[in-house]
Amino acid sequence: MKIALTSIFVDDQRAAHAFYTDVLGFRTRHDIPLGEDFWLTVVSPEAPDGPELLLEPAGHPAVKPYRDALVEDGIPLAQFNVDDLAAEHARLAGLGVQFTQPPTDIGTALVAVLDDTCGNLIQLIEMKAPADDGGAY
Repeated sequence: MKIALTSIFVDDQRAAHAFYTDVLGFRTRHDIPLGEDFWLTVVSPEAPDGPELLLEPAGHPAVKPYRDALVEDGIPLAQFNVDDLAAEHARLAGLGVQFTQPPTDIGTALVAVLDDTCGNLIQLIEMKAPADDGGAY
């Protein structure tokens, strides 16, 4: 079993698509009209055949209170791995991306949290390699 697709609720699919492709750097996999909405997925350019992220319309009445509660508590809805958090933070900040948490060392990893402009907080994470002393970081 493996993850092939996961979704993230977005307020505006076209605005989300622009943010996730033009700013974050994902690539479009599917852009299929479905009535007023779209089957709109993006993938990592580093894994173009890997898992897809569906930019799902946030129209269901349960979505707004759920996302509002997560944002209020500072809880990211999704997490993306990066190889160099400092470089990615600098690149995205230079593009005007707002971070709600700057790069922070949490022991086993470095993390930062950004606002995706579509109603969600997204965590970026750079995992640290274990030290050569039996697994400590």
